[in-house]
Amino acid sequence: MELSVHERGLLHAVAQASAPAAMSAFFPALTRAVPPEVHAPEDDPVRLAWYEEQFTLFRASVSLWQRNLVRVVHPANGERPDLVEVTDEGRAALA
Repeated sequence: MELSVHERGLLHAVAQASAPAAMSAFFPALTRAVPPEVHAPEDDPVRLAWYEEQFTLFRASVSLWQRNLVRVVHPANGERPDLVEVTDEGRAALA
């Protein structure tokens, strides 16, 4: 199964988690773009690159769920996001 770099990294992180986890919790470790300066303008190229990578990671998380590579174990409740775990299909995709 073909996975993007972001999908593979995110799926691997979820598979290694000892308990169901929020996929967004892994974003900081998977982000390659340099975080923007706190007071950088909205149109700063560094900020824009960082934003784009965050959107890419969110798209990857949705894709993993749509492809049944992860499943929601505990739905979001207003205080925390969905907690997911890897499926058998997800483990096969990593092999």
